[in-house]
Amino acid sequence: MSTTHDDPGGRLRRNVYALLIAIGTGAMLGRILAVDAVDQTAIEDYRFNRELAVKVKKLQDMGLEGARYDRALEREKQRLRELLPRLRRPFLSGNDRSRFCAVRALVEDDLRVPGHPYSIDRVIQQPTWDTIDMVKHDGHLYSSKPPLFPTIMAAEYWVINRLTGMTLGSHPFVVGRFMVVTFNLVPLLIYFVLLARLVERFGTTDWGRMFVMGAAVFGTFLSTFVVVINNHLPAAISALVALYAAVRIWFDGDRRWRYFAIAGLFAALTAANELPALAFFGLLSLALLWKHPLRTLSGYVPAAAVVAAAFLLTNWIAHGDLRPPYLHRSLENPEDNWYDYTYERNGETYESYWNNPVGVDLGEPSPVFYAMHILVGHHGIFSLTPVWVLAFAGIGMWLYSGPDRRLRELAVLIGVVTLACLAFYLTRPEHHRNYGGMTSGLRWMFWFTPLWLVAMLPAADAMAQRRWTRAVALVLLAASAVSASYPVWNPWTHPWMMDFMNYLGLR
Repeated sequence: MSTTHDDPGGRLRRNVYALLIAIGTGAMLGRILAVDAVDQTAIEDYRFNRELAVKVKKLQDMGLEGARYDRALEREKQRLRELLPRLRRPFLSGNDRSRFCAVRALVEDDLRVPGHPYSIDRVIQQPTWDTIDMVKHDGHLYSSKPPLFPTIMAAEYWVINRLTGMTLGSHPFVVGRFMVVTFNLVPLLIYFVLLARLVERFGTTDWGRMFVMGAAVFGTFLSTFVVVINNHLPAAISALVALYAAVRIWFDGDRRWRYFAIAGLFAALTAANELPALAFFGLLSLALLWKHPLRTLSGYVPAAAVVAAAFLLTNWIAHGDLRPPYLHRSLENPEDNWYDYTYERNGETYESYWNNPVGVDLGEPSPVFYAMHILVGHHGIFSLTPVWVLAFAGIGMWLYSGPDRRLRELAVLIGVVTLACLAFYLTRPEHHRNYGGMTSGLRWMFWFTPLWLVAMLPAADAMAQRRWTRAVALVLLAASAVSASYPVWNPWTHPWMMDFMNYLGLR
């Protein structure tokens, strides 16, 4: 990887990167520490204060004064805290709660179902631990998420639980927020550092490089989703690490075994977190196999095989099947539809949410409208994050006029994988055309973020040449930052454009 030690602007750029990363990381950490189901907070406070007012009036009528009154009041407060159901929680949707339910089932002895370590039957019986993202087979409920990521999370949770005695049930804010920091924020900080190196490697102007780093920190949905456990953030980080290792091999001629192992491990992790990323894994595998077959076979393939084996093994242990739960949703074979079920919770019988979905989960009937909204509509890649216009322009610039053949090859990799995944999502059946459900953006494409940021560099460098083009680029970045910041409390909300369309009565 080239350095900037002889570049007079290099030190300034690195300082700017450090400032951007520091400010962005601090802002994201602040949001994580404030994570709360804020829609319930006011209700909970109101109920507590209303009941407390009744108790205060009762104590006053009893004629208690001084220390006796204070002690009695504290006892009543404690009783209310224990009696009133707790509505607040640091888990913001059924999506992230689904993974945390699996984590608790794996670690907490009193919640484990004998013979079914991944079953969440007992977890969902606890107050505030409901989720719609679950499946049922063999008479037991399970998270609908692939079990590899929750298994990795459970390893850290086991250490926390055994060292402190705290659980996600007894101390949800302390334990939950700590795990969000370790699994989201710390890896994202590493992501920014590696991305800055790629920006230095492929950028040609000071302004273009700093613009791309500004977009990375403030203009994408990765910072939005840093407050919740999800698969999209680790997929994006894994894609960036795999790309970084591949650049060291492809562009810098570094044949050290470790870079092949890193590329294989993280390319496979990208696919493990986002199934359509198999296209990225496949193309990268073929490219490195063609470039350095022996090193790829001895370093890349074994590392990728570890991830593949872990993915299949955890799925087999959890479900007795090699396919992840979301592939068991057959409309023709009821026995292979794990989303069609009923279950009991606290003595009440409920039907699977997916038998009668509501709102956006009903699916978009028109494939034409679906394509429009995915690209330029209420969940649009270009309407919500218009800075990606520069990324696609950059792919074209490298593809048709790249000064280095390897840049054209990189553009082909990013462009082909992008088109393949877009085609996959655009051709889904109606019940899958739900834009990712209740979410602030097209989350299925978030893992492309590092690839598109790198591809943005030639366009950003071109925009740096004139004042008016720089102004246009800044407007695009500002608009993207608006979309990323709009769901300030909870990323599991509709995008601002969809809310605005609903306000105007357009949907």
